[in-house]
Amino acid sequence: MVDTLGKYELRHVLGKGAMGTVYEGFDPVIARRVAIKTVRLPDPEDVEAQEELARFKREAQAAGRLTHPNIVGVFDYGETPEIAYIVMEFVDGTTLKHVVDKKERFELAEIVRIMEALMAGLQFSHDRGVVHRDIKPANVMLTKAGEVKIADFGIARIESSSMTQAGTMLGTPSYMSPEQFMGQTVDSRTDIYSSGVMLYQLLTGEKPFEGGLTAIMHKVLNTEPPPPSALSVTVPHAFDAVVKKAMAKRPEDRFATANEFAKALREAFAAKPAAEAAGFGLGVGEFGDGDATMVAPGRAAAPLPPPARPAPLPAQVVAPKKGPNLALIWGGAAVVLALLGGGAYFFLSGHSSKPPVQAVATPQVSAPVTPTPPPAQPPAPSPLTQAQREAAFTATLGSLPCTLLSGNDSGVAPEISGLAGAGAPAASLSGAVQSLPGAAMLTNDTQMIAGPYCDALNAIRPYHPLYDPPAAVLGLSLAGGKTTLHDGDLITVAQTMPGYAGYLETDYFSSDGTVLHLYPTPADAQTLLAAGAVKTLGDPSHGGANWQVSAPYGTDMIISIASSAPLFAKMRPQDENASDYLAALRTALQTVASSGGKLSVAALPVVTLPK
Repeated sequence: MVDTLGKYELRHVLGKGAMGTVYEGFDPVIARRVAIKTVRLPDPEDVEAQEELARFKREAQAAGRLTHPNIVGVFDYGETPEIAYIVMEFVDGTTLKHVVDKKERFELAEIVRIMEALMAGLQFSHDRGVVHRDIKPANVMLTKAGEVKIADFGIARIESSSMTQAGTMLGTPSYMSPEQFMGQTVDSRTDIYSSGVMLYQLLTGEKPFEGGLTAIMHKVLNTEPPPPSALSVTVPHAFDAVVKKAMAKRPEDRFATANEFAKALREAFAAKPAAEAAGFGLGVGEFGDGDATMVAPGRAAAPLPPPARPAPLPAQVVAPKKGPNLALIWGGAAVVLALLGGGAYFFLSGHSSKPPVQAVATPQVSAPVTPTPPPAQPPAPSPLTQAQREAAFTATLGSLPCTLLSGNDSGVAPEISGLAGAGAPAASLSGAVQSLPGAAMLTNDTQMIAGPYCDALNAIRPYHPLYDPPAAVLGLSLAGGKTTLHDGDLITVAQTMPGYAGYLETDYFSSDGTVLHLYPTPADAQTLLAAGAVKTLGDPSHGGANWQVSAPYGTDMIISIASSAPLFAKMRPQDENASDYLAALRTALQTVASSGGKLSVAALPVVTLPK
């Protein structure tokens, strides 16, 4: 017998806590996996516990409005005689804390990508009046496709009935802002501070402040941590200023918005020295056992003290990457200084006034002076051949998550076009482009696409080489070259087969997480199409099904796949959940590829608007 909670099936326990249990569930109505968090209902006579329950419900309602790719979605709220429950998006992945605790390494570009996604989710939340108050790696989810999602939005706040009042401390000590320790009412800038702490940890492998609660509180209120570059020689100095501003003692001295934080990250990444442009591994340390969210009554609210002036740091010497030997570093510095001192003496004394010229009785004819040739310049590096440049571009851009890119190197300058997810994927792409050889000459015509489409792009990207031979390119467009449709417009799709005979699979992905199969359909059965053949869908003059634009409006995406063998033995349902379909699609693509079949993929954003 299957256990149920309302209409939901309870499949197994994902975790247990002091207040309740989290289950993996299943919504049989729309065939969707979900996560269900439960909380025991309090005694009716317990006024404080009843207030907690009311907050739990209000927080569920608030989080339910936060539909964003970088936020774990909340779908439903319900109660039984014993418990209250929140139904959330099921995230197939793990937490950032879990990854970090395994001491896995992050490149700088990956750190920036994670932080960019975090800022995108926070900005969306802050714009709607919701403050997380407990940003930490344990509340940042990483999907198997590499997407970043903020978890437990507002859920932590149910753990104290007076949590939004001044005089209460709420959070995880290592990540709490000064105003949280002071028991003051907080706003969105407390999330900025906690995010700055997380950035510091990802860059250095250490938390900025360690110790017990009292020690951490004293440090947060009165001291400044060393800049990240002082702890790790692989951290560019540009990131020191970003961390310092995010972790400013006074909220008004921090970034005013998450978007500002993200912009500063992009600029710091772009400003790193050319030698670091290709990225480098950054060690990430353990978090220990002090990451539990803490709720405790705080002291009476008091104004924040002015930030303490940090003690001056000693002059920094950059150590080699292979493990610093301080004695050798400082000894080497002494040698360098001694050499510099000798050089200074040479230029100041060795090139002082010349000795006087002795007079002679007989005039002499001066020999012509041969000008001293300029010092030999090192030979300029040979420009990359087209093949070398394409190989470098493919190595850097070919596997970027949430992208579908095409390169063109046939003109005067190389070009990159295609799609990239808005927010973190776009920022990651921008940083990668800047690291390419000859980046200044590169034309980047990549289009940003907003919506839950990273999983779809990641599923087809392995079968889309950056430099696809012209004969392997699948053509995909809307009738008339349109990219925007209005309510009532026909969705007419034109596709041109690549240079081989094959079969088409055409799918319409909607921003609500569903997919409609445009081809094949029961009314338009799949057939083998000749090389270069044109297949038009949704045009009444060509027969077959017709589709019209209707609400909800937004950005949708069409994906088309040409394969030398059919992808599916049986026709898929006319419409289904995108996550279920993508799992089947990945398997089908791998099967065709492993058997030596040919594949070509294309994706097209479609913006739909009301009249």
